[in-house]
Amino acid sequence: MGEEGKAPSALVVVDMINPYDFPDADAVAEHAPDAVANIRRLLDRCRADGVPVIYVNDNYGDWNSSSEELMQHGLEGRHPELVEPLAPQDGEAFVIKARHSIFYSTPLEYLLATEGIGRVVLTGQVTEQCILYSALDAYVRNFRLAVVEDAVAHIDGELAQAALRMMERNMRADIERTAEANLD
Repeated sequence: MGEEGKAPSALVVVDMINPYDFPDADAVAEHAPDAVANIRRLLDRCRADGVPVIYVNDNYGDWNSSSEELMQHGLEGRHPELVEPLAPQDGEAFVIKARHSIFYSTPLEYLLATEGIGRVVLTGQVTEQCILYSALDAYVRNFRLAVVEDAVAHIDGELAQAALRMMERNMRADIERTAEANLD
């Protein structure tokens, strides 16, 4: 257990292993480079400090896909420069999802419980969609929650800012920045 008997955090990387061939992909890709650089900084920090890293990624309707196949598709896609820096390392959990929330019909809740993780730190894309819906699902499952605002990419900046405000106000999310992100 972490500080004050609280279960520790895990860094969750959402939908970053991606070929960028979906509607609005150009808008996401335009806003993703800074998020990718910041996620990479967080990954390096977590890996050095032994903080669990969990990738949760859409399978794009391919129910026979694996993390390796998704990575290959991402590297062969339209923006490999956004995928390659975030490659999962051996031993890091990789959960396949089918819809917007990282919890919907996935084993993530069980994984977090068995690892004693009580706080999820969300990074990835898209702020006003998958990040927002995942934050709500984390909140209703009684996980403590943080969103690293400079490590999430968006489609629409105005909606992304509104989503961050909603997560902070309605879901009690800590809205953090990479340099000060609490990963304990």
